[in-house]
Amino acid sequence: MSSPVIAMPAATLAKKKARSKKKSGPSVSDLILKVVSASSQRSGVSLAAVKKALKAGGYDVVKNKARIAVAIKRLVSKKVLLRAKGSFKVNKKPPKPRKRKVVKKKKTKAKKKKATKKAAKKSPKKKRKAKSPKKAKKPAAAKTAKKPKSPKKVKRAKPKRTKAAAKK
Repeated sequence: MSSPVIAMPAATLAKKKARSKKKSGPSVSDLILKVVSASSQRSGVSLAAVKKALKAGGYDVVKNKARIAVAIKRLVSKKVLLRAKGSFKVNKKPPKPRKRKVVKKKKTKAKKKKATKKAAKKSPKKKRKAKSPKKAKKPAAAKTAKKPKSPKKVKRAKPKRTKAAAKK
């Protein structure tokens, strides 16, 4: 039995190809940086002002509000932007990248030899003495049984009358 070959319509193939293409132009984070750096306000630029400037520049803010939020969070976490009382400023002192220390690998044969020598030098553990069984305590039958306390009576709370209920 052979299965029939189903041809995909040309329209679905065109949609898949169109999605795979990336838009040319600056990224959202680049646009945000331009807006914040171009601002002459001393206190920084608020999120609403950033969105307004992006919209004026032709960016679809309503459709891409999640991308804007993610880009701003990423810029703040990388310390490119600084938060200042609900607004954003460009960091004048960009953080210095940390230098990673290069660790050279030593010969593994030397480590294995040292490990085996250390294991041979250790003395065997001493066995613990078995503890003698403790004598069981006699049950305290001499104590008198206490009477169980009676449950406390709960006072019933009277419902408060409201003005609306009083008028009826």
